[in-house]
Amino acid sequence: MTRFRELLGTDFDGEPTDDIDDVIFGAFDDPAHRDRVPGLVELMNDPAAPENERFLACLALTTWGEQAGYDAVIRAAADPKRSPWYDVLIDRKFSVDSTFAQLAEAASDKDLAEEKGTLPLRTEALRALVRIADTEYFEDKLGELLDGAVLAALLDDIKDVVGRGVRSLTAGERRPFDLPTQLVDLASAVASTEGAPAVELATSVLDAAPSQRALMHAVAVVHRASGPEGRQFAEYLMASGDDEVRSAVRGALGK
Repeated sequence: MTRFRELLGTDFDGEPTDDIDDVIFGAFDDPAHRDRVPGLVELMNDPAAPENERFLACLALTTWGEQAGYDAVIRAAADPKRSPWYDVLIDRKFSVDSTFAQLAEAASDKDLAEEKGTLPLRTEALRALVRIADTEYFEDKLGELLDGAVLAALLDDIKDVVGRGVRSLTAGERRPFDLPTQLVDLASAVASTEGAPAVELATSVLDAAPSQRALMHAVAVVHRASGPEGRQFAEYLMASGDDEVRSAVRGALGK
């Protein structure tokens, strides 16, 4: 049996499995996963191991709330295109790397991080991912994965990355994915805790690049932002969008 099959191709009852997700998520109910951590750290850091195996080892460690996983995410985000597994997963829609989207989803799980006392490291890993949201693709996931405590800690980082993204859009720079919608999704995440900053961020993106898809995603701000900011933004979308956008806004307002 190969090292990889032993670590992620065998369930916690010792039975072989082709469903790696069963092993990764089975850890939430089985403390025996801790016995595999040293082997996964070794595999993840082994330059001679296949890139996809190293990536899956990182994915498991991050999902399991392990310091080594969070540290690896932070290192990868520091120089994305030189991460050992860059392009191991390719998004079908945009034909770009999607490993960071998967790592963000892994870092979003906090149950084991709470148990292991690694929540501060989890926040730093998510901070590192947010900081590259103007250059790397997150499959429309990043904004949905940030809980209230993390959003509060990362608000300045979100403002910075949206600002950089808007400047690049204004300068006519191109990304191989839908950057305006990705930035709007981050603004929408903020709306669940901070209405005024969310509206300001979303408006700055849409003023720079008012695409149909971004406008539709921005309706989430109306859903989440209470008070006058949300109503004002609803009026902005009604004036900026087409019939489909206006219908979605009316639905968000309960009309």
